[in-house]
Amino acid sequence: MRDILLMAVDLGTSFIKVGVYNTDSKCVASETEPVKDYRPSPGVFIQKGEELFASVLACIKKMTNVLGDRAQKIEAIAFTGQMSGFMGVDEQWNDITTWSCSLDNRYMPYAERQMAQFRDQFLDIGGTNFPQMAPKFEWFRMEYPLESKRIAKYLMISGYVIGKLGDLAIEDAVIDRTFTQWTGLADVRNDRWSKSICDAIDLDQTFLPRIVNSNDICGYLSNNSARETGLKAGIPLVSGAGDKPAGCLGAGIVTPGDMIFEASSYGEMSCCVEEYRPDFLERRLDVIPSAIAGAFYSTHFVAGSGITLDWFMNTFAKQEGVSTKEMFAAMEEKVANIEPGCDGVMALGLLGGSSMPLDGTLRGLWMGYDWSHKKEHFYRALLESFSYDFALSIRSIERLYPEYALNEIRIIGGGAKSAVWTQMCADVQGKTYQVLNREDAAMWGAAMLAGNAIGVFSDLKQTAKAFSKVEKEYKPNMTQKATYEKHLAIYEKYMIELHDFFVRLQAIH
Repeated sequence: MRDILLMAVDLGTSFIKVGVYNTDSKCVASETEPVKDYRPSPGVFIQKGEELFASVLACIKKMTNVLGDRAQKIEAIAFTGQMSGFMGVDEQWNDITTWSCSLDNRYMPYAERQMAQFRDQFLDIGGTNFPQMAPKFEWFRMEYPLESKRIAKYLMISGYVIGKLGDLAIEDAVIDRTFTQWTGLADVRNDRWSKSICDAIDLDQTFLPRIVNSNDICGYLSNNSARETGLKAGIPLVSGAGDKPAGCLGAGIVTPGDMIFEASSYGEMSCCVEEYRPDFLERRLDVIPSAIAGAFYSTHFVAGSGITLDWFMNTFAKQEGVSTKEMFAAMEEKVANIEPGCDGVMALGLLGGSSMPLDGTLRGLWMGYDWSHKKEHFYRALLESFSYDFALSIRSIERLYPEYALNEIRIIGGGAKSAVWTQMCADVQGKTYQVLNREDAAMWGAAMLAGNAIGVFSDLKQTAKAFSKVEKEYKPNMTQKATYEKHLAIYEKYMIELHDFFVRLQAIH
């Protein structure tokens, strides 16, 4: 096969990352570029579209400088990254609203009102317990009426970048199917916007982008963008997929019943399913349309789980002259010597509240500690709390999809490097955990979609399975599981019982 390279662009919250892959799934080069953000007051987190796009151009330019003449071998570009947020642009793609990601919570009063009124429709039709674009649309329209009149399209960040790179007409703006569920505006089963939801919030669908599949060619690199980046003009711009479904694809989670745990900043448990079945009983699950058309992922995420672990280490364990890697390694060694149940300490690690089921009042809490406990007990208690939360989500998946034998779970993300946490998850959940041969699942998933779009990879499922291999397995210790079951039952109860306590606490601040 001739020398074909495929580019993946990851539109992260803090960094833009660009990776270039060959057709054997090897990353031949990667570069990053920081993204500027503004936090002028509590709860406000914004990024300017023009600055974000400039970071994309700069990162790609870094890549072409590294590759030299070989950059001309890049045959397609696909995108991945942030999956929830909101951006409004005018007819010339000028940023009107700024990019408002999930960390920007100015819209929350509108979200709470919409959830009170439409929560069954959001879950049944839109596939989510936690809509983003629907309430942010109403928030911006009400709070910024003059600016909102200038908006021609409401977009996700990937659609904005594709439009700018390809110099597309505004009516050609797109959104990939994998991004639709957290908008709250889509009929996810049928890959279209929901008339009933859009009508209910008075949103004209002409302001929404066209929904496309993850392997669609949405445009071609413009002459201007080619000059800015050092790439050749005319390269196909492929829609790609959000970081969660792209990671599932890159990890080979493509057959119904396949499961994955992404132990990352927003930890997520996902199971590949053939149809969407809403979790009305516990509201613990959302659905994400797969990068492979027609399939879905039944999914549960914990907002900021990985961020919480970083916060703990930087707040309570950081030492001068000790690197982050060394800091985590030292803590790993200490928590390995603590028995399941953490010597009586339990934690609620939901520092940003619970997204699924939705309870924004919950916060972090440790209980049961005395003078004998050390900081490693508190850290392990956080790990156990997240393991319990995901165990409850697996229970919901098994209830909704009894036809699947859910015995194995693949793990990716930073948490996959922790033998203690991976074994803990296996023990708490009674499942075999599998560590893969690659740490770049989402980037490789996007590159795979780029290759599929131009005919390099004819079968996405086959390609995904071929390049994702299990390197190590963690079998569950069923004796440990019996111990954890008692704590899991308590965790489930105090998620409910502590609600009123947090309401009273927050009322006096």
